[in-house]
Amino acid sequence: MSAQTEEATAGAAPPAGKGGSPPARRGGDRRTGNAGKSVPYLLILPAAVFTVLLLGWIMVENGLLSFQNLNRRQLIRRTTEWTGLSNYTDTLGNSEFWRVTLRSIVFTAANVALIMLIGCLIGLLLARLGKKLRLLLSLGLVLTWAMPVVAATTVFQWLFAQRFGVVNYVLDQLGWHSMADYNWTGGQFSTFFVITVLIVWQSVPFVAINLYAATTTIPKELYEAAALDGAGVWKRFTSVTFPFLKPFFLATTFLEVIWIFKSFTQVFVINEGGPDRLTETLPVYAFVEGMNNQHFGMGSAISILTILILVTMSAYYLRLVLKQEEDEL
Repeated sequence: MSAQTEEATAGAAPPAGKGGSPPARRGGDRRTGNAGKSVPYLLILPAAVFTVLLLGWIMVENGLLSFQNLNRRQLIRRTTEWTGLSNYTDTLGNSEFWRVTLRSIVFTAANVALIMLIGCLIGLLLARLGKKLRLLLSLGLVLTWAMPVVAATTVFQWLFAQRFGVVNYVLDQLGWHSMADYNWTGGQFSTFFVITVLIVWQSVPFVAINLYAATTTIPKELYEAAALDGAGVWKRFTSVTFPFLKPFFLATTFLEVIWIFKSFTQVFVINEGGPDRLTETLPVYAFVEGMNNQHFGMGSAISILTILILVTMSAYYLRLVLKQEEDEL
């Protein structure tokens, strides 16, 4: 046998069979690939189980309660009175429920619009500031966002207090003397104004910081090319910035709709839904009917309907977000 034949024989791959390693490697690769695909699901399994146990059980209990007539008498006697869909029919047939629903939707839309507008402007400002000013503004935003909701609401109660509030004092010093003892929680629109300022103030930092983080992913070459083409500030925003930030806008708007619609603490603590229950939103309305009026079954039914309304409102934005993700893939 020649040297060339021996080299070819030595360098040839072993045949597939008992001692052939290629088939074994392919099977091992398939097993490794299948195991690798299951790793993400195994990692999220503890969180999913915990979520189902913590939130799912509460939802089940709340759903069962919505089919019962439960008030103080039933609690004392420890009896269960199943009423079927009567709590839902009574709620849906109550004109007050629909007034509160409309009020909640308008309240959510106004707050989300203001939050997105102001938050986006501040986020774009962060992208243009120098390092020191950006750090200072970011620190202020983070501290605002990290402030507990109850503490922030209490501070705003002090700011807008009728007799010793800072806002009334400043307005009086600026020449609006009729505002010296103005009662901000005495009317529907003035109360909503205070609540809106509070919620916008708390929510803007999340939008601004996330928008600034999203702007850092936009290639600088695109702005340079747009500038060479003679594009102005607005044209650069619509042709470069907005297309890249569109997924951010959709996802953030979706989150803000959920967070604002279910806001309870700010609305309740400022004036407990007053005056005359004119500033109640659906979460506060459910709490007042369930706890204050001792109609626990009715309150549960209202809360379930609130969730359904929120899901319906968010369905459009959720569909846009999912479609955006599919297009990116």
